[in-house]
Amino acid sequence: MACSTCHVIMPEEIYNKLTPPKDEEEDLLDLAFGLTQTSRLGCQVKVDMKFEGIKVKLPKASKNLYVDGTKPSKH
Repeated sequence: MACSTCHVIMPEEIYNKLTPPKDEEEDLLDLAFGLTQTSRLGCQVKVDMKFEGIKVKLPKASKNLYVDGTKPSKH
């Protein structure tokens, strides 16, 4: 997890079957464009047979630190 460019919007029936997001994922989701109640980072979702035939939505835009020119600050 290093950004929110893999933000996906899950169908509610699948979202409810996933393990809850960790704090780090929730922090990155806060940076995502078009956040919803069923948003997840695709890189953190383990895909298995329960996903067969489902469709996930992609947000209309994304925030990409490298493309947008934003540079993370060093602490």
